[in-house]
Amino acid sequence: MTGQRDLRALLSGMRPERNEGRYVFASVPGAVPEGLTPVVTVSEPEGRTLVIHQEEADRAGLAYDYVAAWITLRVHSALDAVGLTAAVATALAQAGLSCNVVAGFHHDHLFVPYAAADEALRRLRALADQA
Repeated sequence: MTGQRDLRALLSGMRPERNEGRYVFASVPGAVPEGLTPVVTVSEPEGRTLVIHQEEADRAGLAYDYVAAWITLRVHSALDAVGLTAAVATALAQAGLSCNVVAGFHHDHLFVPYAAADEALRRLRALADQA
């Protein structure tokens, strides 16, 4: 299945959808600790970043300082598509909203401040409507 590359089609078809829950970014020195189910992992020289449910981080005693809502763009974007991340980040930045983007094989995933999730969804839907 080939992903979409056309920016107008990507934007008009992104169908942002909020995933339930609160998510946090935590760092661990090695492997993912037993009992945790991260939705994202990133290996860096300084440690392994885990994006996990806030409740899991709390139970495991992991430190974090950013609580996010997880929004999935339902359009199947090609990994080599140009402009989607920039357009989304610009629209959210114009509203003063931070956005951490993770590309999956099929979809792009946005982690935005939890308290601003509804505003982020409004901005993303407006961006799609404009396309």
